[in-house]
Amino acid sequence: MNNPLLMASPTPLFDQIRPEHVAPAIETLLAQAQGALETVTAAGFPAQWSAMATTLDVANEKLSMAWGAVSHLNSVADGPELRAAYNAALPLVTEFWTRLGADERLYAKYKAMDPASLNPEQRQAHKNAVRNFVLGGAELTGEARTRFAAIQERMAELSQKFSENTLDATDAYFYFATAEEMAGVPADVSQAARTAAVVDGKEGFKLSLKMPCYLPVMQFATSSALRATLYRAYATRASLEAAPEAQHFDNAPVMREILALRHEEAQLLGFANFGALSVAPKMADSPEAVIAFLRDLAKRARPYAERDVAELRAFAAEHLDLHDPQAWDWPFIGEKLKEARYAFSEQEVKQYFTLPKVLAGLFKIVEGLFDVVISEDTAPVWNEGVHFYRIERQTPTGRILIGQFYLDPSARSGKRGGAWMDDVRTRWLRPDTGALQTPIAHLVCNFAEGSETDGVRKPALLSHDDVTTLFHEFGHGLHHLLTQVNERDVAGISGVEWDAVELPSQFMENFCWEWNVIAHMTAHVDTGAPLPRALFDKMLAARNFQSGMQTLRQIEFSLFDMLLHSGGAPHGDPMALLQQVRDEVAVLPSPAFARSINTFSHIFAGGYAAGYYSYKWAEVLSADAYAAFEESALASGDPNPSTGKKYLQSILEAGGSRPAMESFKAFRGREPTLDALLRHQGMAQAQH
Repeated sequence: MNNPLLMASPTPLFDQIRPEHVAPAIETLLAQAQGALETVTAAGFPAQWSAMATTLDVANEKLSMAWGAVSHLNSVADGPELRAAYNAALPLVTEFWTRLGADERLYAKYKAMDPASLNPEQRQAHKNAVRNFVLGGAELTGEARTRFAAIQERMAELSQKFSENTLDATDAYFYFATAEEMAGVPADVSQAARTAAVVDGKEGFKLSLKMPCYLPVMQFATSSALRATLYRAYATRASLEAAPEAQHFDNAPVMREILALRHEEAQLLGFANFGALSVAPKMADSPEAVIAFLRDLAKRARPYAERDVAELRAFAAEHLDLHDPQAWDWPFIGEKLKEARYAFSEQEVKQYFTLPKVLAGLFKIVEGLFDVVISEDTAPVWNEGVHFYRIERQTPTGRILIGQFYLDPSARSGKRGGAWMDDVRTRWLRPDTGALQTPIAHLVCNFAEGSETDGVRKPALLSHDDVTTLFHEFGHGLHHLLTQVNERDVAGISGVEWDAVELPSQFMENFCWEWNVIAHMTAHVDTGAPLPRALFDKMLAARNFQSGMQTLRQIEFSLFDMLLHSGGAPHGDPMALLQQVRDEVAVLPSPAFARSINTFSHIFAGGYAAGYYSYKWAEVLSADAYAAFEESALASGDPNPSTGKKYLQSILEAGGSRPAMESFKAFRGREPTLDALLRHQGMAQAQH
């Protein structure tokens, strides 16, 4: 059988990959990678960077790309057969990477290399590699080594199970609402829900827990009972608090085992706890430094958060006759207060942000700032709604390809929630051919799909939050795609400290608040008219609406995560710790039945364990970086291309080839301060 996972192709053959291809391809590539490992660790093989890369890195990249394609499909096109194939191969792949990262023979080869013989990019990659061998268990022996490997395999299985339970619990729930219950819900959301019900042959409106449906209902439905029904279903996903028929998705035992294994892993490696292990390769010095940073920020934000809540309570009592608001009421109250105070609604704004127009505006700002050209390209895709693009630079002799990316914007069944960027392949001056390999990225979101009424197809409408999400993920993509580093282990996002990797993504969000950017990316879905300046000014006035509450919400999750992984939970109960954290920092009570941590995929099925603080940590960096653009644009009102060029060269092109603080200082000429973040979030006075 011709196996698309083994066929040479410029991009993965996503349209041809089937579940039955997974096992034979992965077994073949694992055997090749194992053979390469045996070759380079043989006694006579030279401990030289290029020789090792030509043999081992080339074989490992083939395995990484094939497994990456399978993993990606598992995230965006999950189905029973693919899930089974993925889960069957997962232990084999995990075992190989664990063994590779702990191979004492390979570790000895790297230690035998002379760093003076390497170029600066290779030296950084070599330094990272030696550190990662230590963190990967290469210095362990005997039973400890065996146990460490077993822990890695089991944790991979558990993370996948956590992700599956979250997806299945979300997909399994639906509620058929009546027309009366749907009062206040935006027309595009109602139309999509009605269409979904018709497809099922049912009356009413089919509501799900997918964000494009769930969030607008919580914000706009006038029925408190409907909001309560959906809130309870959403807040109890993957827990024993869910409906009886959904309790088999409970993630509590999965979390407990993951936490126990992480603690054991850390102790095997000589760390007091997993928090200390997690920050070892990051910018932060210690879990204590992170906790102090978060508590300091919480202290600064708290007066603003308390003011936010007082305003919400007063408005709810006076205008909505809600004297004892519940958790499911706050989004609705917030939306009504915002409409009253700033005389606009998210639904009004949404009519101007069609996906095609937003993309055109995003591409325009990127092209102008970084002197590139973005155009549609072709490649095999996994869904008809996926698009493929290329980024090029214009030169006197023509355009040069810099990178390419897939964009998968829409929510659908079988696709995990949230938004993310992932790499398909990394920029690399290939040691086997001498050719320069350009990077490719995945950009994945979960926006509402376009709708059709009376045969007229309308494009997808994005909320301003959706637009910000798109810019955020595109910032990650630019970090990966615009790198000029030729060593794959430190090119783009590779090798960047985890708590700095959000800098370019959060940086891009700022442009969503610039009129000169927004003006180019709006057109009313019915009339084609651009967003009125008066409406934008209202949005701008509301930018920091409830920013104190939102800051404390992020700190709540970040502090919980770090305390959970550094001090542990009281009596082994994460919910008890979460309650302690809420008592310390939260300004809004949560119902006793809520189990948000049971779907906290960032720390249980992603890379953010003892690292969720990275969002706030990097926000300091990104706000300070963007302040340079604000300073340079004061005269013209437009983002300054020379500042864009400096940012490109200092941050994006440098990738992971040097410590993130060095890159930041190369751009700003100093270390970051909190000032810009507090100013951007309307909390500037908190520093005094």
